[in-house]
Amino acid sequence: MDMSVKASSGSPLVKPQLYRTTSTLAISQAEQQDRFLEQGELNQIITFLNSGTRRLEIADILAKNADIIVSKAADKIFTGGSPISYLERPQAAIQENSSGKKQAATKQQLSGDVQSNVISNLGTLFEGSGEATPPGFKPINVIKYGPTRMKKSVRDLDWFLRYLTYAIVAGDPNILIVNIRGLRELIDNACSSAAAIVALREMRRISLSIFDSNKDYQNLVREYFNTLISEFEAAGFTDKLRRRNSKDLQGLRLPQIYSKAGIGTPKFVMKTGLSANEKNIVIKACYRQIFERDIAKAYGLILSDLESKVRNGQISMKEFIRSLGKSAIYRKQFYESFVDSRVLELAFRHFLGRGPSSIEEFRTYFDILAKQGLGGLIDGLINTREYAEYFGEETVPYLRDLGEEAQECRNWGAQINLLNYSAPFTKVPQFITLFSDYEQTLPDQHPYGRGNDPLSIQFGAIFPKENKNANNRPVFFNKDTRRILIREGAGILNQLSNPQSQSIKTGTLGPKVFSISDKNNSIDTIITAAYLRIFGRLVYEEERNNFQVSENKLKQGNISVKEFIGILAKSEVFRKLYWNNFYICKAIEYIHRRLLGRPTYGRQEINYYFNIVYKDNYFTFIDNLLNSTEYNNTFGSDTIPYERYTTPKGLALRVFRTGIIKQQISKSQSISNSRFIELGTIKELRTANSIVQRINQGVSDLRKETIIFELNDNSNAEEKEQILKATYRQIFERDINFAVGNELVQIENNFLNGRLSVKELVREIGISGLYNKQFYQPYPNTKVIELGTKHFLGRAPNNQAEIRYYNQILAAKGIMSFVNSLIDTEEYNKLFGENTVPYRRFPSLPAANFPNTAKLYNRLTKQSTSIIVPSFKPVKGNQ
Repeated sequence: MDMSVKASSGSPLVKPQLYRTTSTLAISQAEQQDRFLEQGELNQIITFLNSGTRRLEIADILAKNADIIVSKAADKIFTGGSPISYLERPQAAIQENSSGKKQAATKQQLSGDVQSNVISNLGTLFEGSGEATPPGFKPINVIKYGPTRMKKSVRDLDWFLRYLTYAIVAGDPNILIVNIRGLRELIDNACSSAAAIVALREMRRISLSIFDSNKDYQNLVREYFNTLISEFEAAGFTDKLRRRNSKDLQGLRLPQIYSKAGIGTPKFVMKTGLSANEKNIVIKACYRQIFERDIAKAYGLILSDLESKVRNGQISMKEFIRSLGKSAIYRKQFYESFVDSRVLELAFRHFLGRGPSSIEEFRTYFDILAKQGLGGLIDGLINTREYAEYFGEETVPYLRDLGEEAQECRNWGAQINLLNYSAPFTKVPQFITLFSDYEQTLPDQHPYGRGNDPLSIQFGAIFPKENKNANNRPVFFNKDTRRILIREGAGILNQLSNPQSQSIKTGTLGPKVFSISDKNNSIDTIITAAYLRIFGRLVYEEERNNFQVSENKLKQGNISVKEFIGILAKSEVFRKLYWNNFYICKAIEYIHRRLLGRPTYGRQEINYYFNIVYKDNYFTFIDNLLNSTEYNNTFGSDTIPYERYTTPKGLALRVFRTGIIKQQISKSQSISNSRFIELGTIKELRTANSIVQRINQGVSDLRKETIIFELNDNSNAEEKEQILKATYRQIFERDINFAVGNELVQIENNFLNGRLSVKELVREIGISGLYNKQFYQPYPNTKVIELGTKHFLGRAPNNQAEIRYYNQILAAKGIMSFVNSLIDTEEYNKLFGENTVPYRRFPSLPAANFPNTAKLYNRLTKQSTSIIVPSFKPVKGNQ
């Protein structure tokens, strides 16, 4: 399959590693194997960190003496001039040197005692000839070599030294291996690699002489210089080729610097001579590759029989992988939860370490999956020649991602996403949709995504939300791609095929045209049509007040319709609706449809208007639309813009296509009766008994028969006696005059003589010894609280929270404080006040508390000691 210019799977951001360091290598290896750092790796990182100050000091000394080192090395290979004068420093380095003169003394102290010996050691630079030059080497004449080539050569020597310091700071020579291997062939084409080798050796000699007083520093510098020179002398890396077994698969080539610079994928091989711990590591690697997690650590799942066989050599690693793929765990995780297309893609990842390459390959294995099931698919993948070449019988499959081998450009985005850790969370197949897009034509949509096309409706700018990530499936619309638009009216008058037809009106086949030159249209009609066209609706009265001056000018003929349209489009009302709240691309598209009467054709037109908005402003954009040739030819200065073209999707939105609807479309019958009358009509036959039963349901007649006793200034002695007896019946739940004796005589006399109000009477009775004996001592606290709320508030407790509150008062302060807390509540004062006897409250209770209150009052005195309130269900709010 060739590359397609009509579809793509996106271009995920991939940053290949440019080099590796000691710390990143140790941490990455542990992370890839899903384990903690081992002791050797920790010691390696500790050594790297402890040597950091020393390596920074060496790099700083070399940087400070870079000019002398490069100068002496250049003098070794060039004659007839001053080579160092051709060295051009980067602009940042020049600015840093000019701004750092005041801190020179501080920088000199950075290198410690070693830097103090540099000047004395530099004396040796001018003594002796250094290492012997290679046979056949001849110095290069500066004049003949030319200034341009001299600048490049001296720049290269400085570049070698800089990369040496980078490697020293990184603590790993990998940066030298990646960047220097293969440069010899490049320099041979320009000048002489022998001269470069002589210069590098001279740089090594001079650098080592700087550190004569510190052997440790000298040995470290020698090690990195030796690596630099050996890598330069060595031949360049050869590319890694990926040969394919089928003509429909793409051959690939990967420069080896990618694999040298990156962290290599660990390869686990099962050998019979491995220790038990090493075999466990290999088996865990199998789990991570096939199940994408260590199922033993994550879920405690162990396939002990298979593990035992592969450890003992009874089955090969290849057969172990095959068994894992056919296991119930794999079937449940990666087969039952996915459609077949995604199952196939994930199987490629798990068993071959890559994604499907072509539609032909996809069809082959999809046919196997459909006919033979999951087991047949796994056998088909493992039995391939590709599996045998990469993994053989002993190697655990691994991900062949970027850095390990080259990736196919035609499946780039889908391949990168498939090899990502989050691949199992993506349910939608990616490769088969991509292969389908390759064979489809460009969709007729907005070039920057179908989400930028507003719905073809009159009211407002509504943009549909895209149901897929446009970044994963971009469409290649270039600047020359033009959309297909449908003309309102005769197709022969399309302005692309017939440019002269722009001024021809659509007639009866298109929308009504409002023009001030048409005598049939009044000026008020023109103004209303302008509002409907530009705003999509009639503006509010307060908004319209802003346009009164412009309307008057239009009525008087001082401005044209075109100028009035421009005033509306530039108004703050319009900008708030269709400019301020939208992305520029969406706003341009919508305004273009409103003012020019058609969607934009493509990227070229959108980019043109975008450039105007970016460089100028919104008002220039509006002026450009109104002053365009198309606007003048079509609408002129006296016609309200109207819709001339629409998109196929917009047309389909408006057309009621009965052919795609199965049910028969019929005219709705008029409804003679109102709906609420129909719903209220009784459909069953009701007898007299059922009607009486419905009347009597709910609260009993006790509610309306309840008498409320209230004391006032005109109450006589007989009425006070009734109030006293009603209070006894409410609190003691019976008339107690015949049995009490003289215990409450003093309280009665005080009330009858007017020294106590009803509220004070209730309080004195509640804290009396008789009430204590009758309703406190025989019962647990919860029952006491129930009876207390019944006697003093005329109801049952509201919820468990209220019971807990009063229970704390009872436990801490006793019955007297409990009674006082009930009588002093806002509820008591609001309902009964100072002169009303508490009574059973029917209508003021919440529905949730009504059943408990009814049960509490329907029981006779001391009939049962059971608690009513725990019938509350433990729901939020009752706790």
